[in-house]
Amino acid sequence: MTDTSAPGNPTPGQQPANPPSLRVLGQYVKDLSFENPGHAPVQTQPNIDLGIDVGATPHADGNGLFEVSLKLSAKATAGDTVLFISELDYAGLFQLQSVPENQVEPMLLIECPRLLFPFARRIIAEITREGGFPPLLIDPVDFVALYQAQYRRAAERQNGNGGAN
Repeated sequence: MTDTSAPGNPTPGQQPANPPSLRVLGQYVKDLSFENPGHAPVQTQPNIDLGIDVGATPHADGNGLFEVSLKLSAKATAGDTVLFISELDYAGLFQLQSVPENQVEPMLLIECPRLLFPFARRIIAEITREGGFPPLLIDPVDFVALYQAQYRRAAERQNGNGGAN
């Protein structure tokens, strides 16, 4: 005979707790562009300006569905010459279940982009290679630090606006 009241076994009438979960339902390229305005032999290491933006919006279907967008932009210059400009908007459809409300935003803006990043990184590397340049291999991104910086900027804007009244 099994003791059903032991830890881990719910007592009759008690529902087992649903642990928080994150499911990736799909990933896709929303927008991709590569411009090569100044293709010329480069004798020195080009300067690369990299931009990263993360956004999340609830999906129209609801049910804990969110679209998370990871936007990567890269501009390579050598002196005054723009070698290439690449922009990628890579997104994923995620489903969150049983996630506490205070953890939804960090999950969407840290964990989801962390899952998308390797795929977006590969696309940027391939498109720069296909454009005639060495593949641009973007260093890993600390999405926790990015989220914290975004959170601080929002708090500073709110405090600055609050003091102007």
